[in-house]
Amino acid sequence: SQRSKMQLHIRGQTTHVLDCQGTECISQIKDKIAALEQLQASEISLYAAGCPVSDDSLTSEFENTDLEVSVGLLGGKVHGSLARAGKVKGQTPKVDKQEKKKKKTG
Repeated sequence: SQRSKMQLHIRGQTTHVLDCQGTECISQIKDKIAALEQLQASEISLYAAGCPVSDDSLTSEFENTDLEVSVGLLGGKVHGSLARAGKVKGQTPKVDKQEKKKKKTG
């Protein structure tokens, strides 16, 4: 049997340590992680030091590097959305100006 040459440390919902030869593609690693984390491989993104890791990278490039699992969130930008811009004026009821009594001068 082939002895593993290296270990990948993967931080997902829990930390996984995967034994690797260094010749596997990251896409193969994603499949393993998907099974461990009960996710779809297509939903997973891997990051090394904050940079996205491409599927065709080899595991040997990430020896002694923690990989982080990220799952794409559904929906678009909500914070800072321009969908409600300028709507306040339309939802404010129009109030007629009241007539003011004239102040007596002198």
